Amino acid sequence: MNKNRHIIVVGAGIGGLATALRLLATGARVTVVEAAADVGGKMRTVPSDAGPVDAGPTVLTMRWVFDDLFAAVGERLSDHVTLTADPTIARHIWSDGTTLDLMADPNMSVANVADVFGARAASEFRAFSARAERLFAAFDGPMMRAAQPSAMALTATVMKSPSLIGAMAPHKTLASLLRASFTDPKLRQLFGRYATYVGGSPYASPALLSLIWHAESTGVWAVKGGMHALAQAVHRLIVTLGAEVRPNTPVTQIRPTDSGVTVHTATETLSADAVVFNGDPRALAVGHLGPEVASAAPQTITTPRSLSADVMAFAAVPHGVPLAHHTVFFGDDPRDEFDPIARGEITCDPTLYVCAQDRGAGQSRTGLERFEIIMNAAPCAPDAQLSQERAHQCQTRILDRLQSMGLTFSPAPDASALTQPVQFNRMFPASLGSLYGQSPHGMTAGLKRPTARTPIKGLYLAGGGAHPGAGVPMATLSGQHAAEAIMQDLALTSPSRQMATPGGTSTGSVMTARAPSPSSPS
Repeated sequence: MNKNRHIIVVGAGIGGLATALRLLATGARVTVVEAAADVGGKMRTVPSDAGPVDAGPTVLTMRWVFDDLFAAVGERLSDHVTLTADPTIARHIWSDGTTLDLMADPNMSVANVADVFGARAASEFRAFSARAERLFAAFDGPMMRAAQPSAMALTATVMKSPSLIGAMAPHKTLASLLRASFTDPKLRQLFGRYATYVGGSPYASPALLSLIWHAESTGVWAVKGGMHALAQAVHRLIVTLGAEVRPNTPVTQIRPTDSGVTVHTATETLSADAVVFNGDPRALAVGHLGPEVASAAPQTITTPRSLSADVMAFAAVPHGVPLAHHTVFFGDDPRDEFDPIARGEITCDPTLYVCAQDRGAGQSRTGLERFEIIMNAAPCAPDAQLSQERAHQCQTRILDRLQSMGLTFSPAPDASALTQPVQFNRMFPASLGSLYGQSPHGMTAGLKRPTARTPIKGLYLAGGGAHPGAGVPMATLSGQHAAEAIMQDLALTSPSRQMATPGGTSTGSVMTARAPSPSSPS
């Protein structure tokens, strides 16, 4: 019987929570153990005078991933979180005052590009967008949605449509593709930034990553209460469905046994039929969870790491440049941003991302607001120590850059508002502060990530460090891959009464007594 099966999820990031939710649909017993006091993993908040402010991911894209997740237990996403479509995908500002808004309406985006950069640029933008859409459609199935992507599957995809080879530009980096795609260097810089979405540099990431633009262009959603509210919603639902969630419970060891897997904490040993590790897989490889599981993802020891970040989260009153929900302030030369990072140094010419959390869906605000500012950074060394000198250097570089471009805050955030790579390494052990797992550099990088099913019987992986990779939608899909692998290996089935129909109509919902959703229509 499914209910006699016990699965333990180690880590309550969105990948672990998604795994737990899908497994609960089978009737299995699920326990989630989390070292931190709250769920969400990188989808975290910090306190501020204006309330909790997001200090992790801020953009919700690929909404269908989350619709599918809730539908797996007969629920509607809109009954659990309030989502509003953002009319502006992002505002982009350069030091000479050039400003470009990319919009949810593709025709408006084309018109804006034409107004700012001219008709030729608009034509180039249309062609680039069409290429990104074609690549996304071709590789969504065999790459992102496939539990075990392979070079053979990708080759088969290309063989069906040989003209894809030109669109993929397999021997080009994203930066070189963009040089061939756009005449204006500002547009090259803008779309090169999409490599950072998965922790890469446009000068080393494959041209295939141009498809990320399509994922964002199909819609950006504002989550009421911030992105952490999405993790909290999944948490509430898994508890309602019977999961046991144990915060403040660090795991010290994972051990395979003849009858399953055991999870060890400081005070007890828990037995399970399967364990899902929702942390950086490198923690397993370096022995943080014991020698018996070190072979789960050995490649993570030597594979280069993705970017980290210096993140400021605070409340203040902004002055100067009008901000959108998502605003990017570009440095003068992308090379001066990424070359120092490649050397392990603080970038000397940063591009800064500013999230004005309280301006979601085009809202304007007066008075105190919540902000998150992200500056790309190199991962840290394993023995790196927290440096106040570095914190003040980053604070100064961030605020001076924004002031030079016309944006100031009162009160100005101090260095205590900053989270550095070393601190991320402490939050997410063995990650080296890398926020996106393995580096995306190189054409085959996507095939080198650990997959859900490890070589160790009964041990599975979920999260941004596992396939299909970094980002909230990808980490959520990794939870689906982990759950489906466990269901197959343990012969678990989902009761039809808990599943949604293909049209999305819920049957037998556990939340049928809820009030109508306040969400905006999608």
